[in-house]
Amino acid sequence: MRIDAHHHFWHYSKADYGWIDDSMAALRRDFLPEDLAPEIAAAAIDGVISVQARQTLEETDWLLATAAEHPWIRGVVGWVPLADPTLPARLERLAANPILRGVRHVLQTEPDAWMERPDCNAGLAQLRGHGLAYDILIYHQQLPAAIRLVDRHPDQIVILDHIAKPDIRHGVLEPWARDLAELARRPQVYCKLSGVVTEADYAAWTYEQILPYLETALTAFGPSRMMFGSDWPVCRVATSYLEWMHAVERFAGMLTAGERDALFGTTAIRAYRLNMG
Repeated sequence: MRIDAHHHFWHYSKADYGWIDDSMAALRRDFLPEDLAPEIAAAAIDGVISVQARQTLEETDWLLATAAEHPWIRGVVGWVPLADPTLPARLERLAANPILRGVRHVLQTEPDAWMERPDCNAGLAQLRGHGLAYDILIYHQQLPAAIRLVDRHPDQIVILDHIAKPDIRHGVLEPWARDLAELARRPQVYCKLSGVVTEADYAAWTYEQILPYLETALTAFGPSRMMFGSDWPVCRVATSYLEWMHAVERFAGMLTAGERDALFGTTAIRAYRLNMG
């Protein structure tokens, strides 16, 4: 079973997706299941996890409804208002849907102090009781704050998106590599091999350029805590779905068959507790 652990859907509007700047102009349109289906078929992907791209409950409900119509959408990582007093009731309602497998807040746009807030931490502490993972989306310089956050929630499954967005464009490895290895010492943390080429030069990246970053992430987490993600359609500004899949398959050629199975499926199934029946 091959799983794409990270992609997005959206109905595009400038107001809702202001982060799509001129360098990403090709993303200024709708991306829906009918657009993704042929991509995953060509890449021999059996199931996907849809991840939030807007911080609204409306989008979370829409993603869950969309997943209900497409059995190959195996899970949703939605957004909930972690710091809101209404969170318990909202979580109770949303988590009753078994397709909801995780929650994400876009930490890369927040100051480090957000991760220290008592109300946000109190909200995050409620996820475990519902069997939900927590996706962390950060830039590399936020890793120390993310480590402190994880340490406050030692029993919470945490999934790091996009290998913490290192500065690949300028060839910078440290202190990202050191901080990533420190985060990986926490056994409840997993890592998505996704969003890599969009941290490089969109038009000029090469496999040789991204290889040290792939190797560093694999060394830190090992294949049993790494999972493939396409970051489609965002990846389209730098690569195609199939080209990214081929790059990761090339990299995974050094692994055993069991390790490749983990990277391309079983890690995501375990971390997100996907129902594959």
